[in-house]
Amino acid sequence: MPNSRIALVTALTLLALLYAAWFFPREPIALAVFGLPPALLALAVRRTGARPAFFAGVLALLWFSHGVMVAWTRPPERMFALGEVVLALAIVAFASIPGLRGRFAKRRG
Repeated sequence: MPNSRIALVTALTLLALLYAAWFFPREPIALAVFGLPPALLALAVRRTGARPAFFAGVLALLWFSHGVMVAWTRPPERMFALGEVVLALAIVAFASIPGLRGRFAKRRG
C-alpha cells in the first residue's frame, strides 16, 4: 500500500477517534453521524483505494466547514473542532497526492 494511502487511513482513523472522544457517551446519535463515515472510509480506502479516497476528500471539506463553525461559535468545544479542522485538511491533502503525482509526473517519451 502506498504511503499516501497509509497516511489517509491513519488520518481517517484519527478523525473517527476524535469524534468518539468528543461525542461519547453523551451524544450517541452525533457519534454515529460523525464517527461512522470516517471509520468506514478508512476501511474502504485500505481495501480498494481510489474511489473511497475521493469521497473522503469530498467529505473532508464538510468536516473542515463543521470544525471552523464549531470553533467559532462554541468555545468549550474549540480544541475538538480545531483538531477536526487539522485532520480534515490532512485528509484532503492525502487524498489528493495520487492525482497530483499523476498530473505532474514527467512524461516518458
